[in-house]
Parts: sequence; structure tokens; C-alpha cells
Amino acid sequence: MEFFYFLLIGAISGWLGGQLWKGSGFGLFGNIIVGIIGGIFGGWLASKFGIGGGGLLWQIIIAAVGAWILLFLISLFKK
Repeated sequence: MEFFYFLLIGAISGWLGGQLWKGSGFGLFGNIIVGIIGGIFGGWLASKFGIGGGGLLWQIIIAAVGAWILLFLISLFKK
């Protein structure tokens, strides 16, 4: 069940990241994949800065920020 929650959080955060980063999204499925990878990246960054804890909403925010950063980095290489 935790894996399902992980995918759901990744999907939501990918969608949010795509909404925040207009023009650089990869479509619905691409943004979901970026959201899952961004969730891992955002969680890693949060742990490095000592930002932890929180519930589902906090996890979605951290994953969305990770997805947004990942979309930003990808857009640098796309150009």
C-alpha cells in the first residue's frame, strides 16, 4: 500500500510541478514520471536541510518542489 501512496504523491506532485513550471511540462504522463523522480529528489533535499516530518500534504509539497526543481534543471538542458 505504501508503494501506491508513493505513486499517488508522485502523480500529484508532478502535476503541480507542471502547473508551476508552465511551458516546460512533458504532458500528463511525463509530468507524473518527473513527479515521482522529483519526489525522491525533494525528499533527499529535505533530509539534507533537516526539513522533515509532516503529513500527506507536506509530502506532496516537498515532492512538488522537487519536481519543480527537476523541471527547471531539465529545461536548462533542453535549450
